[in-house]
Amino acid sequence: MASSFPSMLVVILSLLLVFFSGSSRAQLSTTYYSKTCPNVLTKVKSAVQSAISKEKRAGAALLRLHFHDCFVNGCDGSVLLDDTSSFTGEKNAVPNKNSARGFDVVDNIKTAVEKACPGVVSCADILAIAARDSVTILGGRSWNVKLGRRDTTTASQSAANNAIPLPTSSLSTIISDFSKVGLSTKDMIALSGAHTIGQARCTNFRERIYNETNIDSSFATTRKKNCPNASSGDNNLAPLDVQTPITFDNNYFKNLVNKKGLLHSDQELFNGGSTDSQVRTYSNNPNTFKADFAAAMIKMGDISPLTGSNGEIRKNCRKAN
Repeated sequence: MASSFPSMLVVILSLLLVFFSGSSRAQLSTTYYSKTCPNVLTKVKSAVQSAISKEKRAGAALLRLHFHDCFVNGCDGSVLLDDTSSFTGEKNAVPNKNSARGFDVVDNIKTAVEKACPGVVSCADILAIAARDSVTILGGRSWNVKLGRRDTTTASQSAANNAIPLPTSSLSTIISDFSKVGLSTKDMIALSGAHTIGQARCTNFRERIYNETNIDSSFATTRKKNCPNASSGDNNLAPLDVQTPITFDNNYFKNLVNKKGLLHSDQELFNGGSTDSQVRTYSNNPNTFKADFAAAMIKMGDISPLTGSNGEIRKNCRKAN
């Protein structure tokens, strides 16, 4: 009996090691700021509501910033950093240049939160909360945001270029991009439903409306009116969801079924492949989509957060302390 005790101790220590090595996710909590900044959720929502009241596109912009943040080395606020002499940040990476927006809104939120609780709430957490609030304000389902992320002090343009899915991507590439950060194909389809709000630049859908065949002809004709088949008009905008571009609903998926996906990567989700059935499910069941989207957003928010003594709480979201 005594001889088995050391081996039992080794087993227990091994289990503890496994538990603590994977505890960074466990450190995120929906009540993380309940004592240190109890009004943070109210402050963020008020600022997001104000921004959306001034410009409906603000909600889509904030949601996209959180997405683009999490896909590049985890949800750490890196997308918000301006370039410095020591690194080139993510704002001018191909997926973000001339399209990532909402940085001024994040600044306003941070100012309000800092006034209430100086040096407590990270920019990464502000993005996570603002993304949730944007969805709910525009008609989506709410979820409890897990908090406790800290901010990185550096960013990488090359990492952003390699990690963020592109509007020209094939289905297999999109599935792979999401898989690399621990998100399933079902998560990917649900999260793609974020394109039920927001707009895209002509340069990102010109090739589709002029050269692809899996597109509704009248839809393509309408889009061509504001997106000439030339080098001009690159920044002209079109809604990602032609039906309800500022309402968070399931019309994005209905559009895909009707071959009215604006981006090549959108229509890839419904093009005779493995994801068609899930797109049909979401097109027919708005509540199922909204529930799955909320669950996928929680999962996305868990991607490689900085916790504990890693990173910092930035005073200004655009630069390290």
